[in-house]
Amino acid sequence: MVGRLDGKVIVITGASSGIGRATARLLGRHGATVVLAARRETALHDVAGEIIEAGGRAMSIPTDVRDGEQVRHLARRAIDAFGGIDVWVNNAGLGSFGKFEETPTEAFDAVIATTFQGVVHGFRAVLPHFRERRRGTIITTASVAGRVPTPFQAPYNAAKHAVLGFVETVRQELLLDKLDDIHVCSVLPGPVDTPFWQHSANFTGREIQALSPAKPPEQVADAILRLIERPRREVGVGAPPWLLELGMAVAQGTVERMMAKQTAKSLLGEGREPRSDNALIRPVPAGTSASAGWRERQRRQSRSGSGKAVAGALALAVPIGLAAYYRYQRDGRLL
Repeated sequence: MVGRLDGKVIVITGASSGIGRATARLLGRHGATVVLAARRETALHDVAGEIIEAGGRAMSIPTDVRDGEQVRHLARRAIDAFGGIDVWVNNAGLGSFGKFEETPTEAFDAVIATTFQGVVHGFRAVLPHFRERRRGTIITTASVAGRVPTPFQAPYNAAKHAVLGFVETVRQELLLDKLDDIHVCSVLPGPVDTPFWQHSANFTGREIQALSPAKPPEQVADAILRLIERPRREVGVGAPPWLLELGMAVAQGTVERMMAKQTAKSLLGEGREPRSDNALIRPVPAGTSASAGWRERQRRQSRSGSGKAVAGALALAVPIGLAAYYRYQRDGRLL
């Protein structure tokens, strides 16, 4: 049987767990040759083994995306091994929870270095190859956090805003150079059920819970697969990003207040936790699965009536956005 991605060589950063792991397995099942990159070598070998056992091809290359030379080495290894790269997925990212003033400078800088600068390093590594071939696709896992900020995540929100601004700028430059077959795409999920929440630094003093409603990582992987097959500027997972943007445009203060209150209720659990950088500075062996069990926990909370979370704020943003959209279509203005 011919796979949907037969013959394509795809590099995925952050492939040892979460969205990266789910994406690697999905693309491998569809016939892609998957080059896996992350800091944790053992976890990468496990993912590669799953892909090979299912009949696909995979190679693991331990890589810290904070180091530009390591990312360039990743690109060279993939090209040398398979003759070229068709798709590059910038997926690696980590966060830090806590008020800005209580977040150590080292932790803040590490989030920016991984979640934003890691994307820049990916572009620097693969874009010359794509320019030479005059084709290729770069997909970046961005976030609705790049459109709608939430409290206790200042470095992560800043990084994701920077990611979207950077990606959109590079896309414009490629258009000016008439490189229409080099596609620059973003996928913008909301909360996702992955080990991200355990891996990120925690300076709140409280137990951290995934924001609700957390989507399965396989849903984000499906969005990435669709972008490979049909490149688009950006896709959301959950509420479409443009709806959230319109909601913010017409009721920014209201949405911000709701997001602040709902995030505090949903993110911070009842238990106490010591301050820790967790996997932010150095990798940890725990948390190598795609999912982390948050969806089941949220279902139990929902049944007990305690799981409203950020869904309320997003639910408000959507009708506000729709109202703004129809007002603009009718009157040519939002306000």
